Amino acid sequence: MKVILSGGGTGGHVYPAIAIANKIKEKNPNVEILFVGTREGIEAEIVPKYGYDIEFIKVKGFKRKIDFENVKRLMMFLKSLSSSKKIIKKFKPDLVIGTGGYVSGSVVLQASRMGIKSCIHEQNSFPGITNKMLSKNVDFVMTSFEDSHKRFPESASKKLYLTGNPVRDDILNADRHTSRKKLNIPDDKKMLLVAGGSGGSEEINDALALALPKMIEKDFAFTISTGKTYYEKFMEQYGKLNFKDYQKIVPYLDAMADNLAAADLVIGSAGAISMAEMTAVGIPAIIVPKAYTAENHQEYNAKSLERAGGGVCITEKELSPEKLENTIFDLLCDENKLKKMSEASKIFGKRDAIELIYDKIKQECF
Repeated sequence: MKVILSGGGTGGHVYPAIAIANKIKEKNPNVEILFVGTREGIEAEIVPKYGYDIEFIKVKGFKRKIDFENVKRLMMFLKSLSSSKKIIKKFKPDLVIGTGGYVSGSVVLQASRMGIKSCIHEQNSFPGITNKMLSKNVDFVMTSFEDSHKRFPESASKKLYLTGNPVRDDILNADRHTSRKKLNIPDDKKMLLVAGGSGGSEEINDALALALPKMIEKDFAFTISTGKTYYEKFMEQYGKLNFKDYQKIVPYLDAMADNLAAADLVIGSAGAISMAEMTAVGIPAIIVPKAYTAENHQEYNAKSLERAGGGVCITEKELSPEKLENTIFDLLCDENKLKKMSEASKIFGKRDAIELIYDKIKQECF
């Protein structure tokens, strides 16, 4: 077997592709795997670190307004189809998997045109334009949110399979008591984790103005990941507060698995992978979707979890220090509410997502 995986631009497209590649390789050591991406995307740096070969094509997404630049990008897209065809003919894959981003559009479309079995994995509740278009051509579509199914074209309805987003083993296997011991968090303390995505969230940071001093006063444990860009500004404002050793402000969160396992409540953005991690562990969440994401997909992700009962969605437009403070303390001071939200979050989450993804691929191809 030979498999091509293509997805790029952001970690949300690349890491699921790597998780899928790892699982295929684990189950079938002799499978040959090739990634296809762009030199400008994050995949150019990440994929080789995981020991996989990668080929590059040139492609950019279209602008959403009428612009002469789109003519150039259309020409680039047509050339990318030709480049994809050369790579596919040379590698001769049995299966091509797309995990999102414009690069996967070229590769998966060309594979389907050439009669090669192809599929896509959609991470978000609101499918991207590329994946909605590809769903008409591919053999099957793996989804991560049940309510995304109504947003695909009718012609793809019989190809849709709910699998969820793959979650790293260290997050699935972390133990609450052991993690709290590592982080010096007493078992009797309520713990809040704030992680507004890998780059942080200035909006969430600013909205903590009332809640943070009160959390120190109430002696709650917390870890706040500000994002590297906003760390100095945050510490200028709050660095003189009297923190305990279980009350941490960090620019970037390395120990995500331990912090999630230790937390009673998390505040975060609505990136698909972040939400998959929260719900796989069953942590009640206050979700602040980032505005201006493609198709506003983060708000759709957040609303899906809120409807399921596992989180509270506060849009950036609605966010204020008063609202965030009230929501934090309303939840952390109500054990029954936290328990119900945790149960709903676990039901919503897909701990076995990577197994479901592999089983579907195996059923179709192996």
